[in-house]
Amino acid sequence: MDTKLQEKILRNRWHELTARLRKIDTDLSRTKTADDDDRAIENENDEVLEGLGQAGEDELRAIDAALERIAKGTYGTCARCGAKISEARLAVLPQTPLCEDCAAGK
Repeated sequence: MDTKLQEKILRNRWHELTARLRKIDTDLSRTKTADDDDRAIENENDEVLEGLGQAGEDELRAIDAALERIAKGTYGTCARCGAKISEARLAVLPQTPLCEDCAAGK
């Protein structure tokens, strides 16, 4: 496994998420319209944006943890059982701390 490549992928995703979260914050802080119908739609949209923002924050924390594991030399090792995490799993979820078995609760 090429940890330099994985680090680059993780850092690129971190930057993408950070930019997206800034946009969400900007959208959430915009002035609301006075019209009741428009405001109801805006409130619904804000709830969706808040959910996306929370998911983004969660992913950022996972990426930060993965980058820390890279720095420590433990990236690619399951945080629960110590087994090697498959390269296929890391290709799909580069921030994952768990092997497939532990993620499945086995």
